[in-house]
Amino acid sequence: MKFISTRGEASAVGFVDACLAGLAPDGGLYVPEEWPSIAPATTEESYVDVATRVIAAFADGELSLEVIRGICARAYERFSHQSVAPLVQTGPNAFMMELHHGPTLAFKDVAMQMIAQLFDHVLAERGERMSVTCATSGDTGGAAAAAFSGAGHVDLFILHPFERISPVQRLFMTTTGAPNVHNLALTDDFDACQAIVKALFADRDYVRQTSLSGVNSINWARIAAQSVYYATAQAALGSDRPLRFVVPSGNMGDALAGYVAARCGMLSGFEGVCAVNENDTLNVLFEQGRMRREQAVATPSPAMDISVPSNFERIAFEVSGRDASLIRQVYNQFAQTGDVDLPSQIKGPLRCSGLSSQSISNDTTMTEMATVLGETGWLICPHTAVGTAVARSLPPSESTTVVLSTAHAAKFPETVEQATGRDAPFPDRVKALAGRTEVFEKMAADPGAVREYILTHQRT
Repeated sequence: MKFISTRGEASAVGFVDACLAGLAPDGGLYVPEEWPSIAPATTEESYVDVATRVIAAFADGELSLEVIRGICARAYERFSHQSVAPLVQTGPNAFMMELHHGPTLAFKDVAMQMIAQLFDHVLAERGERMSVTCATSGDTGGAAAAAFSGAGHVDLFILHPFERISPVQRLFMTTTGAPNVHNLALTDDFDACQAIVKALFADRDYVRQTSLSGVNSINWARIAAQSVYYATAQAALGSDRPLRFVVPSGNMGDALAGYVAARCGMLSGFEGVCAVNENDTLNVLFEQGRMRREQAVATPSPAMDISVPSNFERIAFEVSGRDASLIRQVYNQFAQTGDVDLPSQIKGPLRCSGLSSQSISNDTTMTEMATVLGETGWLICPHTAVGTAVARSLPPSESTTVVLSTAHAAKFPETVEQATGRDAPFPDRVKALAGRTEVFEKMAADPGAVREYILTHQRT
């Protein structure tokens, strides 16, 4: 199987090279040249079984089944629940999928643990090293730090917005003590961090010089790995049962994974509602067909404080009939103006994609955490609360609603206490984190300074 760029000006590559590269050389995002057919999950399979089949379908012989199974087994051995992504019932015909049983208590662990195992295996075989970078609005950086900490063939560089993530989120990325993990706290918002990462990848000489790769949700391995828990949810709730997934969304990678699971035949159908906070760019995209760049505002759900959802490009590519020249035109215009009315070839089919969006206010987010506590006795994180609040507002449906619970409440103790009056203590398995020394470098959001830092701190 080959992977092509959404912008059509990069050579097709195999699965491994697409994952190692992250971003395509032409600035586009990799997608499969053809969608593989993957049999739905069954209740007789373990999570590792399903993950192995899914990754094998995308790898298409590049890696042996034995190697893939080993990668997946190692990736999920540190999860506190053997189901990896268990379902709990929250009400009549309503469930929550808990995605916070990994090492850093967030859904990003599900994909990141697998990516780290994949990278280290492939690079060891090739006798190579890479510098891996990621911009994070909170959870990606911690998940990457935990996954790549001590990796023999990777230097990790994390860019996070200074004082725009929770202190607990920061702890997960700044306390590994690993010499190959570097944290840069940039004095701007997440969009500025992400723009710097994209600028680094746009300089192809620099990419070659540093052997640079990325593990944000632009990386296809992230999407492939996250599609697995949609498949296991379908199996657990019944192979023919229609499901409506409500997905707290920022960069849109998690919602895209559900779309991918459906395209590959692992779901009985697909309805995905992107639940967003007051940074409502996705709402404007879906409701008005307009893509605009705005300054992200701070909310109680900081990992979703994003105004430019990168993975929308993959959806736009698909609904346009895979018209790479049109995607290139749209994104070139967006880069110049920051405001684009989507052409009819995208705007019309987008309404039939199975994806939609709805936003929730800050006040509603805070109220929802208290409401869920009263209904269930559970503390939920503010991002999950955006999802449950959106689910509560949706019209009745014959479909079973599944809200993705993206992080543990303990990652946002201040917000949870403010909303509910209750403490959100660390689970026993991560209590030692609070006593560790933090290491990070505060700097301006200057692309040149970041470039120089990576050059001088990567190992040879």
